[in-house]
Amino acid sequence: MPYTAIVGLQWGDEGKGKVIDYLASDYDVVVRYQGGANAGHTVYAEGKSFTFHLIPSGMLREDVVGVIGPGVVVDPEALIRELESLERMVGSLRGRLFLDPRTHIVMPYHRLEDALFEAAADRPIGTTRRGIGPTNRDRYGRMGIRVGDTLRPAYLKEYLKRPYDFNRRVVEAYGGDMPSFEDLYSYLTEFGERVAPYVRDTVLLLEDMERKGARILLEGAQGTYLDVNFGTYPYVTSSHPISGGATVGAGIPPWKIDRVVGVFKAYTTRVGEGPFPTEESGEVGRRLRDIGGEYGATTGRPRRCGWLDLPLVLYASTINGVTDLFMTKMDVLEDLGTYRAAVEYDIRGERTPYPPAYSSDWYEIRPIYEEFPSGDELISEVERKTGIPVRFVSVGKDREAVIERKTGGKYGKV
Repeated sequence: MPYTAIVGLQWGDEGKGKVIDYLASDYDVVVRYQGGANAGHTVYAEGKSFTFHLIPSGMLREDVVGVIGPGVVVDPEALIRELESLERMVGSLRGRLFLDPRTHIVMPYHRLEDALFEAAADRPIGTTRRGIGPTNRDRYGRMGIRVGDTLRPAYLKEYLKRPYDFNRRVVEAYGGDMPSFEDLYSYLTEFGERVAPYVRDTVLLLEDMERKGARILLEGAQGTYLDVNFGTYPYVTSSHPISGGATVGAGIPPWKIDRVVGVFKAYTTRVGEGPFPTEESGEVGRRLRDIGGEYGATTGRPRRCGWLDLPLVLYASTINGVTDLFMTKMDVLEDLGTYRAAVEYDIRGERTPYPPAYSSDWYEIRPIYEEFPSGDELISEVERKTGIPVRFVSVGKDREAVIERKTGGKYGKV
């Protein structure tokens, strides 16, 4: 089968942008299947860098086709900015970028609500305030506005009435000022006119390209432990970053995905609130942040940093059906000179190799650490724990700073 899914095995920020760009040299299409402009995948190539938020990360390669699938939520302003910025770098994306008409739109009132909810909460989730949660709420409440609706203005006004009335009440209840109906209608029709050349039924597009022999990458945003079902609930995103999310987010049968590449850092990071068993809040955490440049690509927020957590990687590999592992930022540990990982947890006196299913138990975890004499030994431990080969090791920011390993081989140095 021609489909490969790329998934994060931690709390996002694993370096998936680089991984997708690197692997895209062997693929024809990259499909973004979930998330929204709250995600940021940064790619460094040939002395240039670009941070992708909505457009698939492989599109710095000029022969790659990009697809934004119906599982994504699209912020109109963010998409237009990104589209125009990328076209200045690589030329026109018409005929190369496709946007499914079923993709839901992040409305201005969704962003407003996200900010109002966080400001009013006793225990904020730590969202990016990009409106992703409220948009997905309206999706499942069956009152979302989709890209295709903007191309049918005769119907759009009727479609907009129910979500407008509902969200007006929400915004006003939290003390916000709701944009006018007329302004939102104009906002949507103008967006529809701008993106119309890119809109296509991407299910049929992918089916056609597959029949012609295309190889297709499925790009997940965020990471497994931000999944709304399997993450550290409630400190999660509102979609499914796992490999199973690729089937509903892109519109393909699950049996067509025959390879799943799990991406993880040689250490662990997290943005926002929520449990983090291996977090280092002192000097070690600061050094990891400084050496690794651990600041959010979307928000610029400093990331919380800590040691590699093998129970996280093991359980995420199980959930996603990982076939290959891609370790990133080994160069950071080389600079640090320490190779340390949590190999198990102690939860109330019981040792376990897996993270807990109960939200409260995350706060009872005591990591059991081991130190390793080298990066090779650390990688061998990952392979031993998971039973999955670490096929790739990233040793720098640039596109080609990747070591491809044979099982049991050494990863080398920069």
